[in-house]
Amino acid sequence: MLLSTFQKSKPVLSLSRRTHTAALEALEVSPLEKAVTSSFASFIHGVQSDHLSQAVRHRSKRMILDSIGVGLVGSTTHVFNIALRYCQDLYPASETSSVYGRHGLRLSPTLAAYTNGVATHAMDFDDTWHPATHPSGALLPALLATSQMLPMGSRPSGADLLLAFNVGIEVQGRLMRFSSEASNIPKRFHPPSVVGTMGSAAAIAKLLSLNKDQCAHALAIAASLAGAPMANAATLAKPLHIGNATRLGMEAALLAVRGMEANPLILDDVPGCSGFSAFYGNYQPSPLEMPGEDYSFLLEKQDIAFKRFPAHLGMHWVADAAMSVRNRLVNLMGCVNPSAIQRILLRVPVSKYINRPFPESEHQARHSFQFNACTALLDGELGISSFAEDNLMRPGLINLLEKVVLEHPEDNEANFDKMYGEVVLLLEDGTLLSGRCDTFYGHWRKPLSQNSLREKFRSNALHVLHQDQAEDIIEMVEDIECLEDSSSLASSLQ
Repeated sequence: MLLSTFQKSKPVLSLSRRTHTAALEALEVSPLEKAVTSSFASFIHGVQSDHLSQAVRHRSKRMILDSIGVGLVGSTTHVFNIALRYCQDLYPASETSSVYGRHGLRLSPTLAAYTNGVATHAMDFDDTWHPATHPSGALLPALLATSQMLPMGSRPSGADLLLAFNVGIEVQGRLMRFSSEASNIPKRFHPPSVVGTMGSAAAIAKLLSLNKDQCAHALAIAASLAGAPMANAATLAKPLHIGNATRLGMEAALLAVRGMEANPLILDDVPGCSGFSAFYGNYQPSPLEMPGEDYSFLLEKQDIAFKRFPAHLGMHWVADAAMSVRNRLVNLMGCVNPSAIQRILLRVPVSKYINRPFPESEHQARHSFQFNACTALLDGELGISSFAEDNLMRPGLINLLEKVVLEHPEDNEANFDKMYGEVVLLLEDGTLLSGRCDTFYGHWRKPLSQNSLREKFRSNALHVLHQDQAEDIIEMVEDIECLEDSSSLASSLQ
């Protein structure tokens, strides 16, 4: 077993059944409340690879490939370099786990997970689920780093890694469904910093074959390490949320291996003693069933959204709507002339942190309805270069930004499953042109084709890898069950 190999001679403490029962009695919880945390631990410990359907395998492998690609291109960013220098300057050198895009450079496992997590969210280019979170970046860096941490001969297979990845995805999805507020665009905290930390702990607990009690403690420890405020969205600090989630969830599982204990009711709704409920209002947890013939993973029911350009998911609606109205404008006038436009009306949901009329940095631009609509209108496309500093202050773009007015229709909810984007142009001659997007290409209702996903991966990976390396990674991920040693995937990302 991976756990026994990793533990070697270290004693593993577990909460006795007697102590566990006494804790339940002292808190006077109901039978339903008793079941929640324990049921999650049982799921993490007991789920097996043959419980994964072909649809779940296919979708999760797509998520892994996309996450690797955005991590590789993210390793070229300023924020990644800050995080990497910090780790190199303050911590002893280690030759254990690979760093995205840095040939020959390795760090300790938790620091590699951290830096690679920062890279994954450095451009806000990573996948998004519903309820709203970025699920993959909080898991994959920790799993890859852990695969290299274990001794040769006892490293997890590709099938082991794929199963652990899906455990982390499932735990995140189930936790988000315990509160109705999680369905909406967040206001208080960044969801992956909370559910991502819990998912990372669950994924590493599975990869290391922790026992049921240790799985519960890993979740409880992770809850004490979770959280980041939304006020840091659109700043250099936001990518740290993913880096911390993957690293701290990993640390929670490693602490549980060594005997660290925490509240065995962390997911239960205990009156007067908040556990995970501290993060969400209207918290209504329910036990997680053990997989069997009738069990269906959430990823089978709810596909993932992959972004075509590096910005907040909400930007993809307004960008597609802007490109639609741009086509009408070009057909009418032959070109896009900012001086011919009198007013630009954006009909979008209310969401304060993505309402940024004049963004002053690339990170603000990635979170600006106005910037993304006007850039798509002006250029007819959005890509990595669109958010470069020298593109933010172009006279033509500023001219368009000054003409933008936002409107928030009551039927346009701040919810990634229900929102839409609409762009209306009032021309100087009085002509009205409009474009609307209800479902952009890449949304879970309109998923990227496999070819489109591979092309996105190649485009991102080739910023730091050679063509043959990128093709090898595609092959490894798409046939991940055939990998005898999953650490070979981690080693290929430099």
